[in-house]
Parts: sequence; structure tokens; C-alpha cells
Amino acid sequence: MNKASIAIIGGSGLYHMKGLEAAETVAPDTPFGKPSAPITIGTLEGKRIAFLARHGIGHHITPTEVPYRANIYALKSLGVERIISISACGSLREDYAPGHIVIPDNIFDFTHSRARTFFGEGLVAHVSVADPFCGDLSGQLESAVRATGAAAHCGGNFITIEGPRFSTKAESHTYRSWGMSIIGMTASPEAFLAREAEMCYAIMAHVTDYDVWHVTESPVTVEMVIQTLNKNTEIAQEAIRSLVRNIKPERSCNCESALSTALITDPKVIPAETLEKLRPLVGKYYK
Repeated sequence: MNKASIAIIGGSGLYHMKGLEAAETVAPDTPFGKPSAPITIGTLEGKRIAFLARHGIGHHITPTEVPYRANIYALKSLGVERIISISACGSLREDYAPGHIVIPDNIFDFTHSRARTFFGEGLVAHVSVADPFCGDLSGQLESAVRATGAAAHCGGNFITIEGPRFSTKAESHTYRSWGMSIIGMTASPEAFLAREAEMCYAIMAHVTDYDVWHVTESPVTVEMVIQTLNKNTEIAQEAIRSLVRNIKPERSCNCESALSTALITDPKVIPAETLEKLRPLVGKYYK
């Protein structure tokens, strides 16, 4: 049965899940197009999980081109309730050093060319994202990362830039002055779409560099990113196995009811085609 309750979205450096048994792939279509790649579903530590390569097989999709809505919609349709995002990031803090892993607790969206919501076309929702990451899932993820012996940090503001280029020094210093902790290109709008889909979402961010602000370190390069990610791949795999093995079966957060106070449109005026399109997300609220 092609269903899974946990999904791993692998970013740069993590294109498959080691230890995934009885795996098969599905290529669902969605109202928002096809996801980045076929989704692999299998058994890991006795639980059904889904794995999706965010940038496609072979990393051919830029951060801006990632079909975020299709990815989240497809995972929701497969029964996924919790998402672990694996991503590379640059550090904007001295103490968040290359090779460390960060589980951030907030996000600053500095992108400008991406569709950020499932809603529109006659159905309006204003979802709360004051705390954009699931605190319960992030806490369990932190414990799993620390169990590997890796240097881990829980907390920090994650700024998402458009990319695909890296920052200028002026930009990097500005982000630091704003109180940002780490910088990447894919956390937004992924985290917001997961909240609209009432899914728990947490990030395991791998620090690959000091961006370009650090005067004693070389500016970030693709080679630098890949080298650090290759070293951290086994840590990521081990942490995911630990998390899946020990994850609490029941969700104890409010993520699964995020739309209960967000939907504002009078049901009588919602176009039938819009309601049908978003039924996997809003079906329980509009019978």
C-alpha cells in the first residue's frame, strides 16, 4: 500500500535513504503539477516512510524552480503527517560552525519569486505561522541528532533567500545585523505549505560554511558545500533512523488543526472546482 506517515525531503547531498526496505516508487500528479522526483516509499525501522529528492534526481532543479506546492500536496495525498527536511545552510553565527547541525525554531522569508500558498481562486485562509516549525517534532529531531554524537544546536532564525547565487558580503553582514542565525534557499515556502497542509515540519540544517561574512574563512563555494555534506551524510542517515525508530506514535502538537481557525470564506461562495482541488487539505472542514 502506497501510504506513509513520515516523509523525508532530501536536499543537497541526500538523494536516497539508506536502509529503506521493500521500497517502491510512485509518481503522483497533483493540481500543482508533478513533484520534484518520483517519491520512494518503503519501510524504515518498522515504519512506512516516504522519501523525496527536493532538487530532483541528479540535482537539476534550482531552489526557485522546486515545485514546492506539488511536493507537499503529493506527500499529503500519501497520508504523510510529519516531514523532516534535510538542507544545507550557511552560518551567520560564530558558534554555528561548519559541520554542525542546526534545528532552527523560526524562519525569515526573503524570497520573492515563489508561490507561497495553496489558497486562492475563491477560497481564502490565513494560517498562523508565528512558530513555523513543529516544536514537538523539532525536539524529537534534536534528540535523534544528539544521539549520533554530532555537534547540534536547537534554535535560531533561518533566513531563506531566493538564490541560486550565494550572498554578497553586504547582504551577509545585513542578515547578521537582523539577528539571523543560518541562511539557505529552500525552507520557504516549504515550511508554510506544510503548515497549510496541517503537517508537522522540522528541519535538520547542515552548516556547510560561514557564508561570506567571516574574515578568516574562504567565501562559500559549491565544492565546499559538497565536501561538508558528504561528511555529514552518515550522520543524517543515522539521525533519521533513530528518529523514526523512537518517534511518538501520536502527535501532541496543534499542527493537525492549523486550518481550524484559518479558513474565512463562506462555504456558499467557494467554487466547486477550487474545493475539489483542495479537498485533501480542507475536506474535513467542508463536508
